[in-house]
Amino acid sequence: MNFADSEIVNAILIERGMYPVRDAELADIVLVNTCSIRENAETKVWNRLKEFRKLKTQNKLLTVGVLGCMAERIKDQIIEEEQLVDIVVGPDSYRDIPRLIEEVEDGRKAVNVLLSLEETYADIAPVRTTGNGVSAFVSIMRGCDNMCSFCVVPFTRGRERSRPLGSILNEICQLSDQGYKEITLLGQNVNSYKDGNHTFSTLMDKSSLLYPEIRFRFSSPHPKDFPDELLYLIAERPNLCNYIHIPVQAGSDSMLERMRRPYTRDQYLQLIEKMKKIISNLSLSTDIIAGFCGETEEEHQQTLSLMREVEYDLAYMFAYSERERTLAYRKFEDDISEVIKKRRLSEIISQQMSIQHRRNQNEIGQRHLVLVEGTSKRSAQQMSGRTDNNKIAVFDRKDFEKGDYVEVEITGATSATLIAKPISKTGLVDYYSAVLEA
Repeated sequence: MNFADSEIVNAILIERGMYPVRDAELADIVLVNTCSIRENAETKVWNRLKEFRKLKTQNKLLTVGVLGCMAERIKDQIIEEEQLVDIVVGPDSYRDIPRLIEEVEDGRKAVNVLLSLEETYADIAPVRTTGNGVSAFVSIMRGCDNMCSFCVVPFTRGRERSRPLGSILNEICQLSDQGYKEITLLGQNVNSYKDGNHTFSTLMDKSSLLYPEIRFRFSSPHPKDFPDELLYLIAERPNLCNYIHIPVQAGSDSMLERMRRPYTRDQYLQLIEKMKKIISNLSLSTDIIAGFCGETEEEHQQTLSLMREVEYDLAYMFAYSERERTLAYRKFEDDISEVIKKRRLSEIISQQMSIQHRRNQNEIGQRHLVLVEGTSKRSAQQMSGRTDNNKIAVFDRKDFEKGDYVEVEITGATSATLIAKPISKTGLVDYYSAVLEA
């Protein structure tokens, strides 16, 4: 989400005659786009801002700003107490950045962290100056209404509002014209997307029909309202990837209730069973929080058992970090020691790596269509890309180029990577047409 927001800010500043540079030492303006969802993310930002404060002693004209969720959450501390920045801009105020830059030129500080009920930046074409040029993110909505007890997002990004469907399709069209081959549609809860009578399933339907050579992914849906029609659409359309990120957070009913997750363990597992039944070769990922308020050893073990039952192909696993303004901060005590949090997180990670290794080993002998994202990090003689079900595969470079679709056969695997033998370059439509005929 922050990656996509940075591309919107790029567009706003470039429109005003500015241009991006690669190094902070060359910049007149440095803007740090931030996340508040976990303490570790904020710690990294604090350290980075202190580095930029040193730059400001060398360049008195340098303007430093903080954007996004952290800006909204701790604006006073950033400006008044630490005196690290000149500008603080919330996630709904990016259009105001040029005016705020002008305001600080006379030595004042400038702040705009007002949340909006309407802002979606639908009319701004993001400028993509980073990334691989093959895959792109498209925000379809902003904000969140779910109010999970551990999550600060509703307070930092405001209420849900959806972009007009036409503006999303226009952005996808531009990306297609620019040669992008994979698009991830973004929202805090994409299931809640609504533009008149158009739902998220409508958007996925229209996108996949209009652009059959582009693969589509999405993140993140919520287990509480995942539509059956979307599952059948994914099963039917070759360019809707057989990969779903479906956050569970914890594996016991008691923990889910304290987290204000409006489903039970059994309801979640029933949804997973339905997904696997409808979509062949489905890959699943999730989010897991270790050490949430009041977590007992039994509740921790139930999370581990749910992970074993589902067998996720990937998981984002974190120790709980308390966030001000959330219900958990106001109602519960962060009473699990750091030692226990780390131990439980280590057990979760260890088990997940074992599951991933086994799941990836089961891919050996299978064929996949890989979208090449670039050269492998370990060797310039190999290419790297993702399978339809979102697994990284590496294979010999030969004459393949970034952006190619390549059919491969999996010959080996680690817990993180598939080792593959390339068969031939192909097109997405041609590949799946051949699969259906076979």
